[in-house]
Amino acid sequence: MSTNLAQQLREGTTKSHSMAENVSFVKSFLSGVVDKKSYRKLVGNLFFIYDAIEEEIEKNKDNKAVKATYFPELYRKNSLIQDLIYYYGNDWSDVVCPSLATKVYIERIHYIGSNSPELLVAHAYTRYIGDLSGGQILKRIAKNAMNLPENFGTSFYDFQYIQDEKSFKDMYRNSLNNIPLTSMQIEQIIAEANIAFNLNMKVFQELNSNLIKIMLMLFLGSINNLRKKFA
Repeated sequence: MSTNLAQQLREGTTKSHSMAENVSFVKSFLSGVVDKKSYRKLVGNLFFIYDAIEEEIEKNKDNKAVKATYFPELYRKNSLIQDLIYYYGNDWSDVVCPSLATKVYIERIHYIGSNSPELLVAHAYTRYIGDLSGGQILKRIAKNAMNLPENFGTSFYDFQYIQDEKSFKDMYRNSLNNIPLTSMQIEQIIAEANIAFNLNMKVFQELNSNLIKIMLMLFLGSINNLRKKFA
């Protein structure tokens, strides 16, 4: 019997989704304003987030809920490593560390992986389906905004093992709908999806703070140059 979980997740996270899209960093990104330093920090944070998600999915792949949505072809960790090598070099692991908001995020992932693994479905849905749905658009924005060379710095958005995005998403939704869950578990998964959106917002807000600092430094630099000219 279908639980219609996919639709319930979509409807139950509408407000959170809208709030996440209105974080300044995200709005700037979608409008084509992308600071490379902030973006590579995002890539680093995403690596730690996906590392945690994929570790817990693998640990809990025999759980009935996790098993129903176990699709390793969605995994992003290796793609993010390719991007980190591009942005930081081969020694990226020596210089990249998770931000404070990212640490909170990954602690949550590990906590539910150990205590309520069915809630991993919420985090997988929030991240993977979002990445798959808007990936190509975001890839074009990032590539154009940062003037990236072809096939460098945007591996994160390439799902090379998924040939037909629409068919895959239909299959994923069907899998979500057929997970044997109680009404309480469904409510908990929807609540966790909203937590996931909030955790992502916190990561974006940190990046927005960095972007503002960079813009302020550039502004002050311009003011100082003008003062020198007219001194």
